[in-house]
Amino acid sequence: MVRNHRLPPFHFIPYAFPPGFVIPFSIFNAGIVQQKIPMIKNNLAGIVFTSVIALFTFNACAQDHQQNQQKLSSLNAVSNTTTLLNNEEQLIPIKKLEQQNIASVALGFSFQTTFDSLLNKYTKVSPFSLDQYRGAPTLDALEDDLKYFNTVIISLPVAASADPRNMNFIRNVSKSKKVILTLFGETGSLIAFDELKTPLIWSMQNTDEAATIVPQVIFGGIAASGRLSNNYSMKYTSGKGFSTTVSRLKYTLPEDAGINSNNLREIDNIVNEALNAKAAPGMVVLVAKDGKVIFNKAYGNHTYGGLPERVTDIFDLASLTKTTATTPSVMRLVEQHKLNLDTNIGAYIPKARLTPMNPIMVREAMLHQAGFIPYIPFHDAVKTGDYSRDSSAAYPTKVADNYYVRKDYFKEVMWPKMLNAPIRTRGKYVYSDISMYVMKDIVERLSGEPLNDYVWENFYKPLGMQTAGFLPRNRFSKEQIVPTEQDNYFRKTLLEGYVHDQGAALAGGISGHAGLFASANDVAILYQMLLNRGSYGGTQYFQPETVDTFTKKQSEVSRRGLGFDRWDPDSSKRYPSELASPQTYGHTGYTGTCVWVDPAKGLVYVFLSNRVNPSVTEKLGNMRIRPRIQDAIYRAIAKGNL
Repeated sequence: MVRNHRLPPFHFIPYAFPPGFVIPFSIFNAGIVQQKIPMIKNNLAGIVFTSVIALFTFNACAQDHQQNQQKLSSLNAVSNTTTLLNNEEQLIPIKKLEQQNIASVALGFSFQTTFDSLLNKYTKVSPFSLDQYRGAPTLDALEDDLKYFNTVIISLPVAASADPRNMNFIRNVSKSKKVILTLFGETGSLIAFDELKTPLIWSMQNTDEAATIVPQVIFGGIAASGRLSNNYSMKYTSGKGFSTTVSRLKYTLPEDAGINSNNLREIDNIVNEALNAKAAPGMVVLVAKDGKVIFNKAYGNHTYGGLPERVTDIFDLASLTKTTATTPSVMRLVEQHKLNLDTNIGAYIPKARLTPMNPIMVREAMLHQAGFIPYIPFHDAVKTGDYSRDSSAAYPTKVADNYYVRKDYFKEVMWPKMLNAPIRTRGKYVYSDISMYVMKDIVERLSGEPLNDYVWENFYKPLGMQTAGFLPRNRFSKEQIVPTEQDNYFRKTLLEGYVHDQGAALAGGISGHAGLFASANDVAILYQMLLNRGSYGGTQYFQPETVDTFTKKQSEVSRRGLGFDRWDPDSSKRYPSELASPQTYGHTGYTGTCVWVDPAKGLVYVFLSNRVNPSVTEKLGNMRIRPRIQDAIYRAIAKGNL
């Protein structure tokens, strides 16, 4: 049996690195490790930018613990002296990202690549550089290029404030847009900014460290607490400064969460063991502790001998779709009293009323206790006339490159098979994808929107998740998406950005059980929101009680929550790992993915791989790579900073 388990148009295409090159994406690995990427055409503005941006994350695993402690001390000093001014309207930290279209403008700031990299951890921010307008008597052309943005983050060193051209630009842009001014370097006076009413964030350091701190203050990854120590002008006097609270992930060092980075080296050892055994060609591991991303590293390659893995790469999440797309949608509809878990499926799906599915309760489907058969191999039923190698009105549904299925194939073939499938084990735990096909249909009926649009509008966009979504080839280049299987039995091609699961593919790539793609950072954002019991970035996405209900044990016959997988009390299974607490919830995915949240440790653990490339292998599971990494994290936490 073969079983696989609307973003903005602007994106980045990374440079290719030599095969086998591991990109640690660390700014604390012997200085700054920056991967520069050319900026492609910004479809919003309709112009081509030549500036570059560095995408990185903090990862101190290869660093000496003592060095990291010194670095953390230095970073904390910068953070404590960074001062937020003019925040009477509480624009900082930025909220409601779904309403923001943000540009970052560098007016001569030397550390802009680092600055923009951190900004883009939180949401899509389009960079502009003064170099593009060098020699012009004014910055009118730059101001014109910002016409499609409603928020502009301006960074400049203190010396640049003496340039009338810069100050005129700041004044002009402030008239029509929300402006956040960031100032770097020591100064004897802030009088040049006395007339400024928009937020001003001042760091006395004009350094790369300051460039990592200020963006996180802007988005709430770091709290603002600094106060002016002197009188700098009539407006900016001693003691002035606003305080904020942390509301989003912070990107930092393990030592910042009380962990000795040397104790996380075991992650490298386990991953290298997996790579050497060809359990998967590449992997990305992310660890967030107490709301702080302390480890995020890419290993291996997209394919054996292919592009190197990057932490920003987009993976087929497989069954993580169930808890990252479908289940949050169900949670929202339950909170809105549009969906009742104890109502039968036929009450919501008209076509189910004359089928064996009719009396099944929604709760039973969410618990995998509906009695559905585990799996229907839909691809085995595809006949010659059902597909075409060219698209047309008769074959509109793209399943892969050069593979299109006929119109209404899901409606006429797949859905009736599921609706009329026998109910055999109702009341017992039998994991079945049919449950989430059903829940997708219910979500779409009650919301009035396709699932992909609903989750984008309600969760991914406001959370700042830039890569998460279905049908990634409509939004990103192939180079950004990690390929899955070399499909020699169904689609006869390498699957690059098309869902690996055959049923989800035949359904058009959007399904309740599979089809979602995302980067590790995006996955971490959503699950940090769940760990926060529904709160993130100043928005309450769910009531705490809703998160508690769905993620805690809800079944008398299994370990399951509602939609979520959970810690198994059978110690012999060591699931999801030997050291996970009974509070742990999350999910795994067939392509070699998992995400686990442990509220007892304030932990979010994300593991992404493509273990089905070039073909399905069981080595990742047999070697217990995912749980062993999770245990290594727990051991590092237990050892602390010693």
